[in-house]
Amino acid sequence: MAVLPLRHLGRERAIQALFSLENEGFADLQQGLARFWSSLDDAVPGDAKVFAEELVRGVVEHRDEVDEAIQTQSENWKVERMARVDRNVLRLGAFELLRTETPGKVVINEAIELARTFGAEGSPAFVNGILDRLAKSAGRL
Repeated sequence: MAVLPLRHLGRERAIQALFSLENEGFADLQQGLARFWSSLDDAVPGDAKVFAEELVRGVVEHRDEVDEAIQTQSENWKVERMARVDRNVLRLGAFELLRTETPGKVVINEAIELARTFGAEGSPAFVNGILDRLAKSAGRL
């Protein structure tokens, strides 16, 4: 089995954690994260876990801003009506575009890979379209 780069693995775990936390209505982030980590069968390297938690905390803390940014770039979809996986991949990507120094192209490429891994057949194109528009409007491309 190939070893994933730590940041990519961190993003994968962040998407899984966000999906799990959304099930709980994002209530009690610390307990939700503890439950998430204890539910995994595999050990996650410390750096990947730290990175995942930074991303999750950032998305949750800035969720209103992130959802508004996604909604602004989404032409025919309300955020709450999007598929849960797509919505959380978009939240992660939008957070990174708006609140981190990660290069825009890296954010979009990672989000497309996450959509390919966890989403439906059309997810990568859907995620790419919205994040590309968001990155351009935010001056990140």
